[in-house]
Amino acid sequence: MDGERSTREKREVRATKFGGVWRFQSKIAGETEWTYYNFPLLQDLLSLKGIVVRKYQRRRASIEDVASIDKLIEEQCSNSKRS
Repeated sequence: MDGERSTREKREVRATKFGGVWRFQSKIAGETEWTYYNFPLLQDLLSLKGIVVRKYQRRRASIEDVASIDKLIEEQCSNSKRS
């Protein structure tokens, strides 16, 4: 995704859920334009899962949110195995 960029640049990622669908976008810190992704990076999904699990433990997210992220991770893993 950002293969040409320096690994020292901070990458910001947003994940939003609306109507039961997660949307992911990212940008390099300092840029103004966000890039939307239909297929987010596995690392972004794993980070999101950690955040949502902690929110679930504090009762600020539902178990359905955790399950939907698990499903996205499973789909991403199965897609990468096919490639």
